[in-house]
Amino acid sequence: MRPQTIAERIIAEHSREGAVRAGAIATVTPDILLLNDVSGPLAFDQLAAMGASAPVTPECVVLVADHFAPASDIHSATAIQSLRRFARTHGIEHFYEPGRGGIEHTLLDELGLVGHGTIVFGADSHTCTAGAFNALGIGFGWTDLAAALATGGLWMRVPDSIRVELTGRLKLHVTGKDIILDLIRRIGVDGAADAALEFGGPGLMSLPIEDRMAVANMAVEAGADTCVFEGDDVSRAHMVKRGRADRAPVSADSDASYRSRVAIDLSSLSPLVARPPSPGSGVPVGELRGQRVDQVYVGNCANGTMADLRQVADVLRGRRIAPHVRMIVVPATQKIWREALAEGLLDIIAAAGATISPPTCGACFGGHMGILAAGETAVATTNRNFRGRMGHADSRVFLANAWVAAASAVAGEITAPGEIIAKVDAAST
Repeated sequence: MRPQTIAERIIAEHSREGAVRAGAIATVTPDILLLNDVSGPLAFDQLAAMGASAPVTPECVVLVADHFAPASDIHSATAIQSLRRFARTHGIEHFYEPGRGGIEHTLLDELGLVGHGTIVFGADSHTCTAGAFNALGIGFGWTDLAAALATGGLWMRVPDSIRVELTGRLKLHVTGKDIILDLIRRIGVDGAADAALEFGGPGLMSLPIEDRMAVANMAVEAGADTCVFEGDDVSRAHMVKRGRADRAPVSADSDASYRSRVAIDLSSLSPLVARPPSPGSGVPVGELRGQRVDQVYVGNCANGTMADLRQVADVLRGRRIAPHVRMIVVPATQKIWREALAEGLLDIIAAAGATISPPTCGACFGGHMGILAAGETAVATTNRNFRGRMGHADSRVFLANAWVAAASAVAGEITAPGEIIAKVDAAST
């Protein structure tokens, strides 16, 4: 048998054709079909237009109201109502809305719906977040997802693979966000087009799941079709903790063929900030010192985790956000929100002057709950900083990790976390 990459092996396990290779067309039956309140109603219309009366595998369908939720207008409420009706009509167990769910990609993990070898088809480009769990998450359009609802699968091109070899260990205040920003600035926003990014190497063993999620989430910003991390003891323990049956990781053959290889020494990385209007324009945070900030936003489908909230609280504990800055913190799921409350993190964050939002994608895609006005500048832990992404076309978004975001909120300008913590601590002695 031809040597296989991780992506090829996982696709082969779900393919009607059996063994596959990069460039081939495979008919794939996924484990999960994921739709949200933007893509869901559109997919349902297409499903009806195809003449299908119901999804063939309702047990595989996951519906999450997260983009327009909590509903800010009648259009939003109607979109969420459409999800609710579809779930009720077709007996879909996995329907989640505010108060019982969260942001879809974080929620899938929390529910134990992804793990070693899983394939998720989602009508959202950041479905690639599933790669953190030795799984494949692949984004499709809503018409494609309608076809998958009607038939249970889709054909797809098997992507090439790019191997990213991780060595070393991250330093203090450096996170998964910095790994992916470094990779994108090196290979470009289309450097992984038509490919799966495969992450592995000895540096992986020191990388927590939350950091892997932050990396996987932005694989699409490098143009990748999908991404996948090697499975290991960390991902295996996490999978079991989430209630999934223990399963050996899916691994690549030692002589698998890759389109290219990239090496990243984690110990050489420092906190990076991606300047607008591209996730590929990352520079060391020190190069942007003095850049005034109007808004700081912490949250998104991979950076509203407990790890992110703890980092924010570490910076904000006993400190105040700069008077001219508004800060919005968004726990990614209801469970994370409650865990952060029980741990005292939300009180620390609120005492510093931040607003704490319910779980939502609202501001990240420029919908609601944190829109920018003309001329305003934000530091955000989100994944895109295109012109007009979070509001007015004349606003600007700088992408950074949660440490940098919190430090910038305190300083009122883009600042390295070590610098602001040392400065404030020195002033208090």
